Amino acid sequence: MIPDDRLIEDFRRDGAAALRGVADAGWLERLRGALEANIADPGPFGKIYTQPGESGFYFGDYCNWNRFSGYLDFAVESGIAEAVAALMGSSKVNLFHEHVLVKDPGTENPTPWHHDQPYWVVDGDQVLSTWVALDPVPADVGMEFVAGSHLDGTHYNPRYFIDQRDFEDHHGPSVPDIDGNRAAYRILNWDLEPGDCVVFHARTLHAAPGNRGQHRRRAVAYRWTGDDARFARREGRMSPPFEEVSLKPGDPMDSETFPVVWPPERRMVG
Repeated sequence: MIPDDRLIEDFRRDGAAALRGVADAGWLERLRGALEANIADPGPFGKIYTQPGESGFYFGDYCNWNRFSGYLDFAVESGIAEAVAALMGSSKVNLFHEHVLVKDPGTENPTPWHHDQPYWVVDGDQVLSTWVALDPVPADVGMEFVAGSHLDGTHYNPRYFIDQRDFEDHHGPSVPDIDGNRAAYRILNWDLEPGDCVVFHARTLHAAPGNRGQHRRRAVAYRWTGDDARFARREGRMSPPFEEVSLKPGDPMDSETFPVVWPPERRMVG
């Protein structure tokens, strides 16, 4: 699973890359079981984005790795954290949180263009996500990324997924109209088989269409941090808010809430 030098180079240049075969049949079964249990028993952040009268089913939830063992077991035991360390160039990897996303066939709701770091209580360059596909995901119903958008340092306003409005209490620039000017950008996407994943930097702009395909589109995204990551508080609403965390801005992330999961000798969970 360890990425080769070419994939690491692609990721660092583009801010997104495809990593194949990170979950075998056994891990897929465990992740699917955890996700279905999560849908049946959402956490406090669980949300159905499809509104009454809309087709399909669009579900999201996060910060449940301590409730469903399959989420944590995959993060700790599958080898994915070691691959993340290689991509970040970090001597250790913290689990920031997990985020599950489901779009059934016929779901028209898009995921708007955004990037993640302005939502989050973390600063640093070694911050990324791995989005593990649990079903076949053709490129035309999967995630899209603006290549290189992580490099200019811009923090765009977070956006609501339901209506695509900017958060009212953030005061940065709005995300540009990428769909209205697609020719101006190099946009990346990939066909994914179950067990493949896309890895992307926390500042990489990304979006996803509705699910026009024939399969459910279930995924477990893991958010990770490395050596240079530091706890942050931003002006305005943050998601997840982590209001209970006692870390101070500028503190390293190592904590019960954001445990080290790699390397094994420094592991704080599992």
